[in-house]
Amino acid sequence: MYSRVILFFGEDMAMKDDITKGHTQTMILAVLDREPLHGYAIAREIERKSDGLLTCQEGVLYPALRAMEREGLVSSQWENQTNGPARKIYTITESGQNMLTKRTQAWQQLQVAMGSILRGKPNEQTS
Repeated sequence: MYSRVILFFGEDMAMKDDITKGHTQTMILAVLDREPLHGYAIAREIERKSDGLLTCQEGVLYPALRAMEREGLVSSQWENQTNGPARKIYTITESGQNMLTKRTQAWQQLQVAMGSILRGKPNEQTS
């Protein structure tokens, strides 16, 4: 649905999409857990924190934020600017923090499991 984040490494776009599929919400929650931000700043922070490896396009980000707000994971409020238009600032909710905790634990477990699979275990026999 709103899970398309573009991962820039190598040439294999299918692999890039596969790795990040379904994790847009988790990345947004992680960024908002540090501080409330407007949409453009969320996208830039994802890019900055990933050293440019991940980008979240507007066509993915804003639908995800709207869905997350409907689900109660984030809240928003308009902030007036002295120069320029008002910006919608997003804040993670308690429900969003709980979801982030669960997803972080799941990622950590997946990282350990994938590490074992990719490295192989000592004295492992293949069938």
